[in-house]
Amino acid sequence: MTVSRTVELEGHIIDSGTMGECFTVVMDLGGEFEVEAFEVGRHAHDESYCRLAVTADTEGDLREIVHELNQLGATVADPRDAELEAAPADGVVPVGFYSTTNHPTAVRVDGEWIPVENPEMDCALVVDRDESDPVVRTKTLNAIEVGDLVVTGEAGIRVDPPERPREGSGAFGFMQGGVSSERPSPSLIGEIADEMRSVRDDGGTVLAVCGPAIVHSGGRDALADLVAAGHVDALSAGNGFAVHDLERDMYGTSLGVDTEHLEHPRSGHKHHIYTISEIARLGGIEAAIEAGAVEGGVMYECVRNDVPYVLAGSIRDDGPLPETITDSIEAQNAIREQAHEADLVLMLSTLLHSVAVGNCLPSTTSTVCVDIDPATVTQLVDRGSAQAVGLVTDVGTFLPMLRNELLE
Repeated sequence: MTVSRTVELEGHIIDSGTMGECFTVVMDLGGEFEVEAFEVGRHAHDESYCRLAVTADTEGDLREIVHELNQLGATVADPRDAELEAAPADGVVPVGFYSTTNHPTAVRVDGEWIPVENPEMDCALVVDRDESDPVVRTKTLNAIEVGDLVVTGEAGIRVDPPERPREGSGAFGFMQGGVSSERPSPSLIGEIADEMRSVRDDGGTVLAVCGPAIVHSGGRDALADLVAAGHVDALSAGNGFAVHDLERDMYGTSLGVDTEHLEHPRSGHKHHIYTISEIARLGGIEAAIEAGAVEGGVMYECVRNDVPYVLAGSIRDDGPLPETITDSIEAQNAIREQAHEADLVLMLSTLLHSVAVGNCLPSTTSTVCVDIDPATVTQLVDRGSAQAVGLVTDVGTFLPMLRNELLE
């Protein structure tokens, strides 16, 4: 005896490949499907519609198939309200809880579809009935509190993945990013600059996610110029980036190497730890700037121009600097707050922080990932940040070109 359920697909399901993906999911998971209705959009802006009867051997198999289809944007026909179950303890979710994507999502509560606030991948959905109208939010598992009403199962959940219409939408069109070192970099950088101008003109926020290679490769001054000119509104980095940016100003080196002449000054390998010691002695980055110990660089421009920054620590940090957040959950929450405010994210040569920020971003946020290693861009996209445009190039070349596009 088999079990079945009817699901529906709407939108640009042919051009974006969604329909084919749904067919593949059903077959890969051992199910079968029958197309009950199929209407093809005949013009560029027309949407298509498909209704499938999905069959599986057991209810468990069917539930798994429907879950995967839901992640791709399929919805169950004749939906019921979402199933809610109270969390049994702090940090514990009910069995069978719904694990989120980073796509715009709505949950059916009391017969009404309610948009989820701040969509984020790998979270639980919690319904708050304390407001005048129900509110649905994402919560990380460690933030779950006993009694939270957690969405379970697949019923009453509607996911809306960004689609690729036939006419496309430039470098930032969904699923048009890809990864290639053969891209026409000047033209793509021009498009990125245009997007940054557009975000600025609309009063939006550009978040720069920075790795130490920016300093090592000579891109620091260009990034500092962009911060000073108001093209970067927030910065997320690790202890290492800030240390080497400050070291460059205080000692003329980055990790002990003169980035202009590529020389190794005597005792240069100690410069980064001397930098941390001096900044700590002066009371922190802002105090060091006020004292005149730091006179330029990215962190300098962030302080001088009131650009907020988050420095998230790791197990391998030296020091660290006084401003570095060493509690990983506290750092994650600070990064999450930045990510939710961002309209455009530049991920600049850092795998660790790119993936960390990417995990917090909704799929509707324009994202650019620049790295000399294609594996960094690939891993980011594989982790779910499919909206990312990947540019495989030296960040020390990219940033001066971007600065020239925006400032000259």
